[in-house]
Amino acid sequence: MSRPRVLVIGDDLTGSNATGALFAKFGMHTMTVRGGAPVPDIDALVVNLGNRHAPPDEARAAVQATIAAVGDVRLVVKRVDTTLRGNVGAETDALIAVLNVKALVVPAFPDAGRVTVGGLHLVGGVPLAETAAAKDALNPVTSSRVATILRQGTNREIAEIPLDVVERGVDAIAHALRTEADIIVCDATRNAHLRVIATAAARVSDHWLSVDSGPFGVRLAAALGIAPGDHPSPPILAVVGSTTAITRDQIVETEQTLGARYVEVDGSEDAEAIAGRIGDLLGQNHQVVGVRTRSATLSPEQAAHLPGLLAEAARIVLSRHRIGGLYATGGDIATAVTAALDTDGFVIDDEVVPLAVVGRLAGGPFNGLPFATKGGLIGDPTAAVACIERLKGIS
Repeated sequence: MSRPRVLVIGDDLTGSNATGALFAKFGMHTMTVRGGAPVPDIDALVVNLGNRHAPPDEARAAVQATIAAVGDVRLVVKRVDTTLRGNVGAETDALIAVLNVKALVVPAFPDAGRVTVGGLHLVGGVPLAETAAAKDALNPVTSSRVATILRQGTNREIAEIPLDVVERGVDAIAHALRTEADIIVCDATRNAHLRVIATAAARVSDHWLSVDSGPFGVRLAAALGIAPGDHPSPPILAVVGSTTAITRDQIVETEQTLGARYVEVDGSEDAEAIAGRIGDLLGQNHQVVGVRTRSATLSPEQAAHLPGLLAEAARIVLSRHRIGGLYATGGDIATAVTAALDTDGFVIDDEVVPLAVVGRLAGGPFNGLPFATKGGLIGDPTAAVACIERLKGIS
């Protein structure tokens, strides 16, 4: 019987299954079992110990016993809660001792609104210690700093890799990973960050302990050549004509939450030039790119000209690049875009928020393209993020 290539050790069933689903999505035959169960012939084995609330010494013993039972695997992932409850430090310390590897701690789960910035873990933009996790009856989280949470269970040296280093790419991260510290905590706010950290880690060593909530561990497995890997979804194109304060707040939210990047226009360029600048952003592998109006004080002539200009720029981009979905905000913009794309209509799937709908274009050269529209005065600051996330799910 062959041994698993990946072992995931979880401390509750829900989280263990969720992480198992990620490995299955990455092309691995995956199974979740309870602690102490026989080891199956499987690619990725997820062992749920169900011991989140156990005393630290019991947690240490349980993870080490799991390693002894399963035997050698290419990669061990210590699955931790997205709000870092449980015996994170103690289990990490125990696994380092038995595996004789360094631990790479990347707890960000961007798709679930969990990010790490400056060593602080945030949930929906709120520091961890200010969330409901701080009031957990059994495992209250008393700090937002990942290193501080780890130090509650280990005396090992901890290094931190900040976001500005991560943003500089593989070479910079690889250099930072060559530290003497046994535990390395990495900032990350986007899935692209997880992927580049994994690539750097694979360059530095074939052997790591991954401490994360699932999204990083599965990307590390792919970078190490263990899992077939994910295929990044094509980017979303956002066309923003509205200049309302509400829209500006929503666009800022897409930049902060989704890493969106925009080119700004005032109507002085032609559509070809605008499309070229959008293409430059697409070449930088951003997952959400778009165009927005620079000024809120447009003349009547500029205001009348802009929808057609942005729509034509969008048509050029869609003709030249693989785009996963189109988001248009502002009624005039949505009308102009559908006309420029020569579509027969719009098949409505759902209402994301009141007066913001998502569906697919029907007919024409872009038939079936996921498309979301929202009025410029509609929704709270998260409305654009919600629309774009729905498009990403469809694509």
